Amino acid sequence: MRVNKVLKPEKEKKLIIIGASGHGRVVADIAKKNGYSNIAFLDDNIELKYCGIYPVIGTSQDVKKYLDADFIVAIGNARVREWMQGRAEDMVHITTLIHPDAVIANDVVIGIGTVVMAGAVINPGVSIGRGCIINTCASVDHDCRIGNFVHISVGAHVAGTVEIGNRTWIGIGATVINNVNICTDCIIGAGAVVIKSITRTGTYIGLPA
Repeated sequence: MRVNKVLKPEKEKKLIIIGASGHGRVVADIAKKNGYSNIAFLDDNIELKYCGIYPVIGTSQDVKKYLDADFIVAIGNARVREWMQGRAEDMVHITTLIHPDAVIANDVVIGIGTVVMAGAVINPGVSIGRGCIINTCASVDHDCRIGNFVHISVGAHVAGTVEIGNRTWIGIGATVINNVNICTDCIIGAGAVVIKSITRTGTYIGLPA
């Protein structure tokens, strides 16, 4: 006798993005490419109703209403992103999103809440912390240590064996040569070239920075 199996429908993948902005729209696009079919935003601007095609369904105070969803924080400001993710981690599941067109070595370690965007390249031996942004077409070469809530901007390039401290921002098109360290809470300006270690928090611009 033949028995027909009843197939259970696949569970819908839900994602709540905290921060309804242009950056959030890019994150939503990556989420869709990762199989999320139900995507919505939370934002503390109560006038926002949509972010692109996705609804804004509440504020950051509403996190606990959506315990069946994954979450990610899409806020550019590193300190705000750190605070928001730290608070949400105690209540909900924070996910990590990687664009399918990123190239990532098998042994790379990536912390929760990090987003890796299209065209990014991360080579072997790299460790990336929590809540980072590895932006479009950025590259991180071998054996780098990237701290928490770091942003490596569009088209920026970090050479091998570099350490970058928490909350540091590597600007658009900037270059960091190999074997240097950058301390916490720095801003490396767009197009800057870092050729030696930076040990004091601050903003660094120019060629060399």
